[in-house]
Amino acid sequence: MSVDITRVLRNSPVVDGHNDLPWQLRVHRGYAVDGLGTGIPALHTDLPRLRAGGVGAQFWSVYVPSSLPEPEAVVATLEQIDAVHRMAAAYPDDLTVATTAADAARAMDNGKIASLIGVEGGHSLASSTGVLRCLARLGVRYVTLTHNHHTPWADSAALTPVHGGLTDEGRAIVREMQRIGVLVDLAHVAESTMDAALDVATAPVIFSHSSCRALTGHGRNVPDRVLERLRDNGGVVQVTFVPQFVSEEVRAWDRALDEESQRRGLPAVPVAWPPAPRAHEAPRSHATEQDNTAIQDWLDANPAPRATIAQVADHVEHARDVAGVAHVGLGGDFDGTATLPAGLEDVAAYPRLLEELATRGWTEPDLEALTGRNILRVLREAEDAAAELLG
Repeated sequence: MSVDITRVLRNSPVVDGHNDLPWQLRVHRGYAVDGLGTGIPALHTDLPRLRAGGVGAQFWSVYVPSSLPEPEAVVATLEQIDAVHRMAAAYPDDLTVATTAADAARAMDNGKIASLIGVEGGHSLASSTGVLRCLARLGVRYVTLTHNHHTPWADSAALTPVHGGLTDEGRAIVREMQRIGVLVDLAHVAESTMDAALDVATAPVIFSHSSCRALTGHGRNVPDRVLERLRDNGGVVQVTFVPQFVSEEVRAWDRALDEESQRRGLPAVPVAWPPAPRAHEAPRSHATEQDNTAIQDWLDANPAPRATIAQVADHVEHARDVAGVAHVGLGGDFDGTATLPAGLEDVAAYPRLLEELATRGWTEPDLEALTGRNILRVLREAEDAAAELLG
């Protein structure tokens, strides 16, 4: 029986784990939301392309830089959350804020795109469980424990670990997240932090936008043994499309660019596990026009490779093979990365990835698990576990 992608997306729309549109609106448009309904070609995301991509629910990242002092990060995060609510208010026929799995399912049944909220980095909590609880009341459904800097209580993948994963305070924050039903997100954290959080977790956790380290040796990706622990935990890894995370060739080129930049005394991030560029930033290793000119000869001699949709499908299949089909989802990171794989240029592209997987023998039930059923199950189980703890 042939696979009908339209039917797959009708039965189980995409529930994407991570999209940075709110930050793009903040930086480039002063939070103006006009144009989302008709199209914003400069961005990866708008309502027409979400519809074309079969997206039924989106975790909007309310990212703010982890370099901000934590009190400032809390304020900026609140502004980002407000932006998500303003987006939904501006387009009530298309968007609705969802705070539970049932809310998301109801929105999709009514033909709307459920807007869920994810905090990208524990710096946005300012080490306060009170702030965590307040953010949860505003609709936050996951918190990524770190971004590209350590917090006082958790180690990031982007830097040399200093805490051994989680401190006692970090373990207490993970427990509190699970007590109130906020998903623990392990994207961006050090491997030791993954283990420490899984040691504490009594409900499923997620990786909102990570891929597989066995295929691409980037520190933001998940090792196989952690994927096995994730399976036992009941969680989900939402495979991301960031080229450095899905293509070993791109990762190696990116590392070589950083090394050459450092050799020439140009600005560069640490070579080990560099963070992915965001669409609002200049290229990481040549941040000014002058710097770009200074390394243009190297760029001309070493053209950047392009990640492919097939490589993304390889990561999806590897996650399925190691963790199981019930433990894999999608977290594109649209509007959070400067480049994307060929064929996955914007949020309208999800059907192309599903078609690629269908050619590899994926069945409609397996594709429906991937697109949305798995992550909604995790959200529901986290809610149920919290209800039991709250009595």
